[in-house]
Formats: sequence, C-alpha cells, structure tokens
Amino acid sequence: MPVLRILHLVGSAYNDFYCDLSRLYAQDCLSAIVDESHYDFQIAYITPDSQWRFPRSLSQEDIAISKPISLLDAIEFITAQNIDLVLPQMFCIPGMTHYRALFDLLKIPYIGNSSDTMAIATHKARVKAIVEAAGVKVPRGELLRQGDVPTIKPPAVVKPASSANSLGVSLVKEVTDYDAALKKAFEYADEVIVEAFIELGREVRCGIIVKDGELVGLPLEEYLLNPNDKPIRSYADKLQQTDDGNLRFSAKDNIKSWIVDPNDPITEKVQQVAKKCHQALGCRHYSLFDFRIDPKGQPWFLEAGLYCSFAPKSVISCMAKAAGIPLNELLMTAINETLSSNQKALKN
Repeated sequence: MPVLRILHLVGSAYNDFYCDLSRLYAQDCLSAIVDESHYDFQIAYITPDSQWRFPRSLSQEDIAISKPISLLDAIEFITAQNIDLVLPQMFCIPGMTHYRALFDLLKIPYIGNSSDTMAIATHKARVKAIVEAAGVKVPRGELLRQGDVPTIKPPAVVKPASSANSLGVSLVKEVTDYDAALKKAFEYADEVIVEAFIELGREVRCGIIVKDGELVGLPLEEYLLNPNDKPIRSYADKLQQTDDGNLRFSAKDNIKSWIVDPNDPITEKVQQVAKKCHQALGCRHYSLFDFRIDPKGQPWFLEAGLYCSFAPKSVISCMAKAAGIPLNELLMTAINETLSSNQKALKN
C-alpha cells in the first residue's frame, strides 16, 4: 500500500475554546497513530483570527514558529501538497460545515460526514425532526427564540439548539426556573430547545461505523446518572480546564462512564434505532447518537454527534476498542470507505 498523505484539519476560526478543543483531540490522535510506513501526516491549524498555519506538530512551540497565512495562500499551499485525504478535527459549526465544504470544492476527499449532513446535525431541532420522521422516538419539544415563552410544563430540559459538550444545558424543575435556564442557553445560540424530560432509566451513546458498505453497531457507552442529584450530564462530565487555561479530558475511569456488556438486551435495541438515525440523516463512514432509556426500556433520541477525531479517547475509538477493533484498524476502515466512496463518485 502506498504511503497516504493525510491532512489533519485542526483548530477553529470561531473562538479559543473550540480551537483548544480541536487541538486537544488532534494531538491525542497524532500521538497515538505513528505509522510512517502507511501515513505521511500534515497539519493545517486554523486560529480564531482566521489565519492558517502548517506546523510540524501541535506543540505550542511549533505552532508559535509557524507562519500565519491567509485562506487564499493556504489553498495554494494545500493544492501543491498532493493530499490524498483530509481528517477533519474541527468542532465549531464553521469547522464542521464551511471548512469541510472547502475540501469538497478542492475535490480532496475527507473522512467523516459531508458538510451538508454536518450542517443539519449541528442544529438539534432539525436532527430531531428528521429522525422522528424515520420512526424514531424523540422527546416532545419546542424551538424558542429570544422573547418566546415555553409552553412545556416542567420537568423539562433547556439547551442551545447548536452547541456541544452540554454547554448551556439546564434541567428545569419549576416554571420559575425557566428564566435563568433560557438566559444561560441563549448565551450559546440564537435558538433554544425546550423538551420534555424523559424519566431516567439509563443514558447511553451508540456508535455506528461503515465497513465494506455495511453498517456495524459498536458496543454502547453508558453514563453514570442519578435521578436524585444527577439526572442529566453536564459540561464537567466531558471536559475540564487546567490551571494554565488549557483543556483536558474528564477522567474516563469506568466510574463516570463504561462500556455496556454486548449481551445486555438494550444493546441490539439501541443499535437498530441508531442505524435508522444514520440512514435518515444520510451519514457516511461513521455516526454517533445519544439516547435516553426510560424505565420501561424505550430508547428516546437525544442528539447526534457526527464527528470522530480518531483519538484514543474519542467515544467511537473507545467503543471500537471494546469491540476488538484497534485504533489503527478503525482509521484504516474509515480511510478505505472514504477512498472507495470517492472513487464511485468520480465514476458517476
């Protein structure tokens, strides 16, 4: 197999938080996958000033000495590199949409879901509408803008329509709590979702990968929740900020989250629903969905997270490892699907 030139698309032109988040995952990926016989990794690093850099590594030192250039110059540089494919690792909305679309225009294939699919997935209300139309159960909800008054009686969950990592999410138990919850959510988006709270049974995540054109359900990841003092997940469950201002992963120690035994009856039930979501949204290569399981064992769709950085601590990577799929094999499977689908598109 020839050496593949893979461009890691990292950073954010949106803000420092998403820039640091992207660098955190990408750095974890680059440290874990060292295979010069198969890959020649390049890095494109975008900063909140919209400048592009092409550092040797994602260390602060290498980033600091790399020359910032404009988008136009970056395109000229990239097209001269003979890149085989791109691994997008940007988590802000422009990064998941506009920057992926750029590589569509450059006709350079990229791993993961298309810019169109990502544009839909970044808006929680649109995703819910699409999967509900495909027969998937979703919590009853409403989309609000500034000045709108919620009509759903508590308990209810209030969350920004377009943010990740549980930023701005609140559980409202009394009507009087709505004002504070809405104010918090509107700090992160212009639109807010209010949806009926699904009584806690369990909360799980399900990953789907595509292998040889077939959808493969991965082991579920379950999260530690408690109906009394921890009924929903929070930002602190996912990321933490260090004393020096950098982000780090919250501990994955089988206490806050764990892999569900594949023989658990809920696994196959959730996987089938996740496959419906994958197909309804037009996903490719992989997908990831959150579900609330009510006390009767009924899965309810919460949201989609259609990204994977192929870092060891990425959720899909953890699920694949539990299924006996090493990180290198997971990446190679995605690469093969990407190149195969690109060849078919060129023929058509």
